[in-house]
Amino acid sequence: MARSQAAPSSRAEGDGRASSRRGGAGGVGPRHRRLLLQEKLRENPFLTDEELARALSVSVQTIRLDRMALGIPELRQRTREVAQRTLGAVKALSSQEIVGDLVDIELGQSGVSILETGPEMAFCRTGIVRGHFIFAQAESLALALVDAPVALTGLANVKFKRPVGVGEKLLAHAQVLRRKGKSLVVQVVTRSRGEQVFRAKFVVFPLPAEAVGAGDGQATSAAGPEEE
Repeated sequence: MARSQAAPSSRAEGDGRASSRRGGAGGVGPRHRRLLLQEKLRENPFLTDEELARALSVSVQTIRLDRMALGIPELRQRTREVAQRTLGAVKALSSQEIVGDLVDIELGQSGVSILETGPEMAFCRTGIVRGHFIFAQAESLALALVDAPVALTGLANVKFKRPVGVGEKLLAHAQVLRRKGKSLVVQVVTRSRGEQVFRAKFVVFPLPAEAVGAGDGQATSAAGPEEE
């Protein structure tokens, strides 16, 4: 009888250990969980509290409490802090001219920006984000790659892959494909929730200093590169 009673207990302990192993960070202590949280944010500083909660198998409230204990700001503030550090490298645009938060840039090579969509960007009846906001994020990111005080777009080939709804976070990646004289051919791919929603190829070029007029329209009339 003693042996038959011990067996279920042994199995229960085994099941408990297995459950703990399957439970992710939810089965560990606060100290270890917070170390995992810091590691996740080092890998990707733009994870939301919801994404962190899923990754660590805990509640969103637990993530928020852990962030507060560690002194880690919320996503919006983290993004702004990174953007402020990154903006200093940009020459062609001011901070007000960049649509979205610029979080990474290497002039003449690549860049990344994030745009959090809101109701003011969308059609009232459908809640679908207007295309010109998505385009403007991509174009301003492409222009920011130009290593010159002023830059313009000479050519754009764009494709909207699917509608974007209010509240979606748009992550745009820009990559310089090649150079054409002083111009850059830049590809920008925008994703939301891991899915591609927009793709564009831009030809952007620096504007010569002598072509920049003092508000007399000379800048906008300067000739850009010819279409391929």
